[in-house]
Amino acid sequence: MSTPTRALAVYAHPDDPEVACGGTLIGWARDGADILIVVVARGEKGSLDPEVDPEKLASIRLAEAAAADRVLGVRERLNLGLADGEIENTTTLREELVRAVREFRPEVVLTHDPTAVFFGSGYVNHHDHRELGWAVLDSCAPSAASPLYFPGTGPAHQVRAVYLSGTLEPDTFIDVSGSLEAKAEALSCHSSQLGDRLDLVGDLVRESTAEQGRREGLGHAESFRVVTFS
Repeated sequence: MSTPTRALAVYAHPDDPEVACGGTLIGWARDGADILIVVVARGEKGSLDPEVDPEKLASIRLAEAAAADRVLGVRERLNLGLADGEIENTTTLREELVRAVREFRPEVVLTHDPTAVFFGSGYVNHHDHRELGWAVLDSCAPSAASPLYFPGTGPAHQVRAVYLSGTLEPDTFIDVSGSLEAKAEALSCHSSQLGDRLDLVGDLVRESTAEQGRREGLGHAESFRVVTFS
């Protein structure tokens, strides 16, 4: 699969891009892609400690994301500043996403697969992931490509494809064998989320990407469900 010239990664929480597609973004950036990340929620509720100050945690996670971006090699990370757990597929959010698409004009957009709800019998996909996935899809098709939608956000732009991560129906596998160490390093920047698992990040990255790669005969991969627009 060819490297896009421009890629926009839109995810709910500060560490989601690294988890979902960090190896892909690193590989594309090394190949010359211009990459912009948009994170929608602040991450202020990302702790199981009831004594944590949410405002302080949000600041910590902002700094962690900036450190991860230096590893990923992305151009910039925009933060829309919504509250954790409160992302909804609203007209207001779609307008902001359409603005980002029209201003950056990416070939491809990466985001959560909103149709993935139940992962086995022990995990339900996060509300924010599902809502944002639908909002991104609605923003790419038809909104960003149709000039009468949100006319104050710039000239219309048709995204070529949307890559849906965290999917139960993958059809595209990107080899990330050359990005494993960098992906682990980027994830390790999010130390507030890792607790005592920081020394296990490399192993977790290798195990996860090996599992995804086995489906396509690759050593290590990240998998996506890809929607291509004409």
